[in-house]
Amino acid sequence: MARKKKTSLAEDLMDLVSLLPWWIGVALAVISYSILRRLSVPPAVAALPSGQMEDVLTRSMLSGLAGLGQFVLPLICLAGAGVSAWRRRQRRNLVSNTAQAKGAYALNGMSWQEFEMLVGEAFRMQGFSVSETGGGGADGGADLVLSKGTEKFIVQCKQWKAYKVGVDVVRELYGVMAAKGGLQAGSW
Repeated sequence: MARKKKTSLAEDLMDLVSLLPWWIGVALAVISYSILRRLSVPPAVAALPSGQMEDVLTRSMLSGLAGLGQFVLPLICLAGAGVSAWRRRQRRNLVSNTAQAKGAYALNGMSWQEFEMLVGEAFRMQGFSVSETGGGGADGGADLVLSKGTEKFIVQCKQWKAYKVGVDVVRELYGVMAAKGGLQAGSW
């Protein structure tokens, strides 16, 4: 079993924001800046009774953290929004290039990651909300989770040079479908 690469909180947050539409990442950057900007104002210190000094010290420390965070958190959100926009453009270019290609030649030269992106984008264009669960390693038998209205679908993408899907793959997909509570499933 391969070990998961350790990441920092900033990398995890940027990855999370990059899964959202780019405009939400920009909105999160603006909102986090405005909130942290207000919190970064240091408290006024006057002649205080001895019992309130701890409270002022705590507020001063929080103000200092908010002062740093007002720049760091929006930058992380903007970086995630940039990654999201780049991925969206990459998907659209993939659909455009595949649509312009003749026959199955476009699919033959495509990596499995590009194939999953292409299938996901095709479903997005049909009005589905698509959650990509694959992308590197064990995905639990589901590469995409689609939803439209109250219906949910599990999609497992297989890019093979054959015309038939083996029975083992269908059984695996059925097992995932049963484990997730009877969702509808398909293999593309």
